[in-house]
Amino acid sequence: MRRRAVATVHRRTLTATVLGAAGLLLVGCTAAGQAGGDSGSGSGGDETVKVGLVYSRTGLLAAYGKQYRDGFMAGLDHATKGTGKVGGHRIEVTEQDDAGDPGKAVSAAKNLIGKGYKVLAGTTDSGVALQMAPLAAQNKVLYVNGPAATDAMTGVNNYTFRSGRQSYQDILTAGTMLGDPAGKKVTVLAQDSTFGQANVAAVKAVLGAEGATVDSVLAPPSATDLTPFARQVKAGAPDLVFVAWAGATAPALWTALDQQGVLSAGKVVTGLAGTASYPVFGAAGAKVSFLAHYFPGAGGGNPVEKAMLAGVEKEGGTPDLFSTDGFTAAQMIVRAVEEGSATDTAAMVKALEGWSFDGVKGRQQIRAEDHALVQPMFTARLKGTGAAAEPELVSTEPGDAVAPPAKPSAG
Repeated sequence: MRRRAVATVHRRTLTATVLGAAGLLLVGCTAAGQAGGDSGSGSGGDETVKVGLVYSRTGLLAAYGKQYRDGFMAGLDHATKGTGKVGGHRIEVTEQDDAGDPGKAVSAAKNLIGKGYKVLAGTTDSGVALQMAPLAAQNKVLYVNGPAATDAMTGVNNYTFRSGRQSYQDILTAGTMLGDPAGKKVTVLAQDSTFGQANVAAVKAVLGAEGATVDSVLAPPSATDLTPFARQVKAGAPDLVFVAWAGATAPALWTALDQQGVLSAGKVVTGLAGTASYPVFGAAGAKVSFLAHYFPGAGGGNPVEKAMLAGVEKEGGTPDLFSTDGFTAAQMIVRAVEEGSATDTAAMVKALEGWSFDGVKGRQQIRAEDHALVQPMFTARLKGTGAAAEPELVSTEPGDAVAPPAKPSAG
């Protein structure tokens, strides 16, 4: 009951600290010779729908990119009933590797738009996504963002949608494990980097607004001896520790937190990443609470989840954290063509706005006013250690209880 009320408060306001980065990278160039994407009637059943899949096939996020791509292909097969066609229109997918580089992504997107592509999808990295969104608006093409979780993508323009979750949903899910935040102390443990500072800002915006006192312990990204930072967290006696950490020092961090008694002193929450990360926690994993966007089985084995798992495995892939984002993107694109148009972007947008559908995670809805994807989120724990570690579902948080605040579209 309280969560639903809190979610309503959150939907009314979002502090500038969370969204402040939105204006820093919103740069794009109109593709030469491109006349815009809203023309065309969509008539002619044999019109090919060209979809540009721009994602990290190589680079630091290549593993996530593969998960997304495998999920997309499984979703396309499922949504078109194995035909690769919708409403008589063949779906033609062209893959482009951005290697996590915004410049490469924009170059690839401009090239595709210049060739008449009306639909772009993908994007594993938030920095890339913030470059792609204005490009879509300038050229009036449909852009379905992938795993990139930056909150700034919500409501950025009329042509941009998202097929995954956003950071605000992560923080709200973490907050459900704190209980009533009023009067509680929350410490964010992170690296002193853009990523770490963004997490501090988000926790302050979400849990601080509910009455929690939020502070932070930030370690230099180069630090290898993490014991002093674990001691600092312990000395602060927080009610909840939110850990936002990335990189090769993660095993050392969790060992230090365990050795210094942080994991036994109170609630410690972090995000559950892909299966490759499970062994990182070692023996400490059993003492950590996880917020989860998705892991295989989290959807309770609903028919759509079963279809995704089977589809990815059929093609030799392994279902994982971001497989659902790709699958959902394919569902959205098929919907946009089937109920909208093969050529008219405005009709595609209209077909997606407000759409409720059964997804891998359960019932989901594209919020009409800002294109946020309202979806269930999960909490989990790890059972076992090393290669035997696997997640177990603790709770499913309803989409409206962890929905981001509404943000009017920028046009």
